[in-house]
This record gives sequence, structure tokens and C-alpha cells, in this order.
Amino acid sequence: MFKKILNTIPRPLLIKLSIITRPILAFFLKGNKFTDPIDGKSYRKFLPYGYENVRENVLSPGTLSLERHRLFWLYLKNETDFFTENLKVLHFAPEQAFYKKFRKMKNLDYTTTDLNSPIADVKADICALPFKDNEFNFIICNHVLEHIPDDTKAMEEIYRVLAPGGTAILQVPYKASLDTTFEDDTITDPKERALIFGQYDHVRVYGMDYFEKLRTIGFKVEAVDYTKQFSKSEIEKYRLSIGELLPVCRK
Repeated sequence: MFKKILNTIPRPLLIKLSIITRPILAFFLKGNKFTDPIDGKSYRKFLPYGYENVRENVLSPGTLSLERHRLFWLYLKNETDFFTENLKVLHFAPEQAFYKKFRKMKNLDYTTTDLNSPIADVKADICALPFKDNEFNFIICNHVLEHIPDDTKAMEEIYRVLAPGGTAILQVPYKASLDTTFEDDTITDPKERALIFGQYDHVRVYGMDYFEKLRTIGFKVEAVDYTKQFSKSEIEKYRLSIGELLPVCRK
């Protein structure tokens, strides 16, 4: 059911529907087996998620966070000054898991941007951003670049608007078993894209060369395996993906 919903309902409408259904799901799935570190609430189980290959027990009913969101949150909370330092933040395609929390944080000058999201402040093309050079101290861009045909231009734009000394966390879906990123712009059929790239609106599968490509743009890149900071029981409790690397980029 979840796979069909994800593949047939347009993303902007999905966002609007999820705002309504989220509190209902959270109520009925209350428990104490799994905990979402973003809101601190516990549930008897999480929901399944996946456009092509459905993963069981990964979507938190309270925040709609996935494994990558919870890992990102834990890294921000434990390893950065994001929650205490005054920062000018740019957030691409803002996830509901973070949007309201970041908006309420008084230390952040927080701007969201996207071409289509109904909750974005600024409607903009990531390849032609309407922001000044060196404008933001912190940039969040999670699972966006795999949708962008000219990801090099998008990376260059992110680098341009990031302030010297600033940090950008640029998560993408990648295959650790793949050395070189695979893309083929002749593949345009949504069903074929889903089979090959994992999602109907993805245009590539990133390999391990993703981190080096970020370096060629100018970023200083650290591929952080943050799940190493947690025990097996904690990884299971938070439902994290073992070995997932966080691309922490600095200028």
C-alpha cells in the first residue's frame, strides 16, 4: 500500500496529506520498543517505506523521519553547535521531521527553498539560486541531488552561497558497492527509472566517487560513519542504517 501511495500521489500532495495523518498514526502506534530521537517519543513499531524496495519498520509515525533523518539529527545534536550558535541556515526541500523544530529555534536565521514544496519559503532552482555569495553558515541538502540532472551546477551553487568556514551536509542515496556513479539520461520512463535508480524521479545512482566529486567542487569533505558511535541496541532502538556515511562538507 505504501509503495503504491508513494509512486502515484504527487510529492506536494503527499506532504499535505501527511500533515493530516501523522498525529493519527502516532497515536495508534504508541509503545516503547523503538524511539525517534527527533521528538523523543517511542512506538511499538515504525511504518514501512520505499518507492521500489520497501523497507520495513523505518518511517517514524510521529515525525515521518527515516533512518537518514534520525542519523542526521543525532549528529547535529551531539557533534555540532547547531542548536546553540547563531547561524544563518539554508534548508533545501525541508523535511517535516525538522521543519517546525528548526523554525522555532531562536538562534537560527532559517530559510527553506524548493521548486515545488508547499512549505518552502523561497521557490527556487537549486542550479540558479537567488542568494548572495557566502550568505549561509549552514546548509542542509538531504536526498535532493539525485533528482537534479546537472548535479555539478547544483553543487557549485551550494558551494557559492556557503560562507567560508561554513558547513553543508549533503546526504544522497548511494551504493557502497558501486565505485562510480551511474547515470543515463536516455532513461526517461518512470517505471524504468524506478527499477534502475530506485525511484521514479531519480536520475542517477551515486557511487563512492560522490565524496570525491564534492571535493572537486572545492568542499573539504569528511565521510562520517556516525553509526559507529552507537551500540547495536541503540542502532536498533533508533532504527538507523548501519554504516551510512554522512557527507559533512566545509568551505
